[in-house]
Amino acid sequence: MILSTTPTIEGRTIREYKGVVTGETIIGANFLKDFMAGIRDIVGGRAESYEKVLREAKDTSLKEMAQRAEAMGGNAVVGIDIDYETIGANGSMLMVATSGTAVVI
Repeated sequence: MILSTTPTIEGRTIREYKGVVTGETIIGANFLKDFMAGIRDIVGGRAESYEKVLREAKDTSLKEMAQRAEAMGGNAVVGIDIDYETIGANGSMLMVATSGTAVVI
C-alpha cells in the first residue's frame, strides 16, 4: 500500500478512484506523562513521552486508513491529510484523524 500526501504518485497512473477513506485514533494521556511533560516545560527539553504517543496515534490512524482503502480494492491512498486535536475534559485525550482518496495505480 502506497500512502502519499501528494495528489499523484510520480511515475504511476491512477487507473481508478475508489473513494474517500479515513482513519481515527483517540489516545488518552496519563497522569505520569502529564507530570513529566510539566517538568520538562519548566526546565526545558523535549517531551519524549508525548512525542511517542503522538507517533503511535498517527501510525495507528494511517494503518486503519490503509486497511479501509484495501477493503475498497485500492492499492494506494493519495492526498492524505493528517489532523491532530485534543479533546475531552481539559484536553486529556489526543485525536489523530487521517483522510485521503483510495485509488488503484
